[in-house]
Amino acid sequence: MQQENTGLAGYIRKTFALSETDVRTYSPLTLAFIGDAVFDLVIRTCVVECGNAPVNKLHKKSSKLVQATAQAELYHLIADQLTEEEAAIYKRGRNAKSFTSAKNAGIIEYRTATGLEALVGYLYLTDQMSRLLELIKPQIDKLVSIS
Repeated sequence: MQQENTGLAGYIRKTFALSETDVRTYSPLTLAFIGDAVFDLVIRTCVVECGNAPVNKLHKKSSKLVQATAQAELYHLIADQLTEEEAAIYKRGRNAKSFTSAKNAGIIEYRTATGLEALVGYLYLTDQMSRLLELIKPQIDKLVSIS
């Protein structure tokens, strides 16, 4: 499902003349790889925009929200809002066989977080940033409450 190149991913593809690939052909762990970075970038952007602070404080705030435990919690908050297609992407990511594990989370939380990251990666690569932000807004609201 490729959308018009209106988001950051589309802009990057256009700028660097990258060929369009059907994102549904990517492995779920590839989607999770990019989704991890995108999720982190969104959270860090919000942390920075909440106010200037020493970098270690910014890191602590963002780390709380991007760790596997927090991502698994977020998934449970939004699970019933996912479309059929989004739920399928999430499940592919959750069920993917990863050779790494989380430092501070159990296997179930880690797999749930991997599924969420795969979904984030999918939404980013298909230029659905507004949908992505709508889904992760509960995590952003949590950030505002701890600021």
